[in-house]
Order: sequence, then C-alpha cells, then structure tokens
Amino acid sequence: MSLGLDRHQSLSSRERVRLALDHQETDRIPIAMVCSGINPPARRELEVYLQRERGIDVQTYLDGLLDVRSVAPAYVGPSLAADEDIWGVRRAAFSYGSGSYDEIVHYPLAEITDVSDLDDHPWPSVEWFDYASLPERIAAANADGEHCLMVSNGNIFETSWYMRGFERMFLDWALNPELAHTIMGRVTEFYVEHFSRMLAAADGAVDLAFTADDIAGQNGLLMSLEMWEQSLKPYHVRLNAAIHEFGVKVIYHTDGGVMDAVESLIDMGIDVLQALQFSAKGMDPRVLKERFGERLCFEGGVSVQTTLPFGTVEDVREEVEELISVLGAGGGYILGPSHAIQAGTPPENVVAMFDAAATTRC
Repeated sequence: MSLGLDRHQSLSSRERVRLALDHQETDRIPIAMVCSGINPPARRELEVYLQRERGIDVQTYLDGLLDVRSVAPAYVGPSLAADEDIWGVRRAAFSYGSGSYDEIVHYPLAEITDVSDLDDHPWPSVEWFDYASLPERIAAANADGEHCLMVSNGNIFETSWYMRGFERMFLDWALNPELAHTIMGRVTEFYVEHFSRMLAAADGAVDLAFTADDIAGQNGLLMSLEMWEQSLKPYHVRLNAAIHEFGVKVIYHTDGGVMDAVESLIDMGIDVLQALQFSAKGMDPRVLKERFGERLCFEGGVSVQTTLPFGTVEDVREEVEELISVLGAGGGYILGPSHAIQAGTPPENVVAMFDAAATTRC
C-alpha cells in the first residue's frame, strides 16, 4: 500500500469509498453490488452454505462487507398494479426453471404515431415521491456505521424504450426523430427534477448517483458512436450536470463491449464506469486503467458470465486479486460482480469473491 495501514484501521465505509473515488488507496478495496444482486436460487444456496459453514445468514454477511448502500424517497403516488411501474410499463415473470425473470409484456407508447398523442399518456410526477422521508431513511441506512450512500436510477434511453419498444426507438431515431426526442426529453426532465430533489433532501449525505443505459452488447456498441453522440449523449450531459451541482459523483452502468465509447462517456460527465464486462469483446482491465484511470473510476468487474458460475474457488480468488492489482492501483476502484449473480453459481465462489476482496491488498 502507498498509504500506511495504521492510518486506515478505523475507516468507515463512506471514508473508504470516498478515498477510492479520490484516487487514493485505502485499508482494503471498497466492495459493492451496484446494479447487481444475487438471484433467488443462488441466494438460497448461499444461505444454506453460510449457515452451515459460518453460522450466519446472507444479509448479515453482506452487511458486514458492502460499503455502498442505496436510499430512496418513499413513493406516495397513485396505486400501481403489481406488474406495473410508474411509467405504465407492465412486466410478467418468465421461468428459467429454478427462478424467473420479469420481462416487458406491455409497452404503453408502442402504438403512438404523433408527438401530440404523448399528452394522453399518464407521465409520472415528482410529486409522487415524499422527498422529506429521505433523512430518516438515510439515518436507517447508517444505523450500523456511516456508508457511502447512492440514489438512482437515471436510465434515460432504457426508460424511453421500455415505454416505446426497443426496435421502435431505433426506428424513431431514423424515421421519426421528433417523437423519439420528445419522449427522451420528457424522461430527462423527470430524472433531472427527481435527482435534484433527492440530493437537496439528502443535504450532503449522498455521494453517488446511479445512472444507466446499456449502449453495448457482447460484441461492441449497439449503435454507431456517431448515433449515440447525437441521439443519447446530450440528455445524459444535462442530467449529469444537475447531479454535479450537488457535489455528487455519477456512477454510470452499461454492459458489454463499451471500450470505444469510454472517452465520450467521460466527456458526458460520468465519474465511475460500472459493470465492467471483461468477457465482452475489446474489454481489457489493463487497457481501461492505462488509458482512462486518471480521469475515471471503476466499479464491478468480477465475471458473472464465466468465473463466478464456472470457475473454481481459486479461479475466483485469482481474478479478484488481478482486478485489485490492476484497477485498484493508486485507488479509483470499487470491486463487485459485473451484474447479478446467476442461478447455479456455486456459493463457495460467491464467498471466495467477497473474502478475497476483503483481504487482498493493492
């Protein structure tokens, strides 16, 4: 370590993350599960394993490790159906055997053909949230010690296509750009106001604002970089600027082979690149750190596609140690899985990831 361990023996989770985001090394690498989680079948197996091997439940185990926690205001808006979100999107569960995923079954703007028709859609309002509830929720999140707190979820393109349909949004950008940009403009207006109110209510207690939009797949960008620059980037620039007014850092999620867009993402105003799907084409942690590490921080990286589900305990430990050595050098890295830990992932591997992260030094 470049900083003496004795100086960091009593760091809070918040202090640990803030040092890392300031590109300083700490007592251990910060650990988080941003845009992640453990799918129910894997969580049940982990529960059995932890109870048997350590006499502890999953939540207690994670609470002792994770440095980042999410907070959100209370929802006080109109009643929503169990399968419906605030945007009018409806989902249904589709089984994969031992569990299920919720997939969209109703796109409320799918049949819209003219901008004027958008006025008939029941758009959500920031008045549907009780921002005054945040201080109490922040206090509850920090009841066992001060944590790095995060608010979410500014996924502008995804929210738009959840309402419109994925293919239709791409067609709109080409054939009906006024409609596409009006939808995305309304979504952005909501998120700018929502984040501004959350951060004002948090009064300095929140350090991270989670935003997202998957712009890449396994083999590269989902669209040309030029299309992304014209059709999506300006909306995130606006949202990020609003977040930065509160001195809060933007942590941005995208899966896939996103290397070609990282320079532009930095220009867009992100502070932390999240997910880090290194099994995707062109994604290399050493290149990422060498090219962008002085201007960007990173979160995630431990593969939920390869190493965690199919590797050995030793494979997991080696990957964790390598990521910490590369991305954690000089600070700037928060370790976590690259996405949700899937059914069938051996619980020994999940524990190996967290144990290695908690004990490996940069």
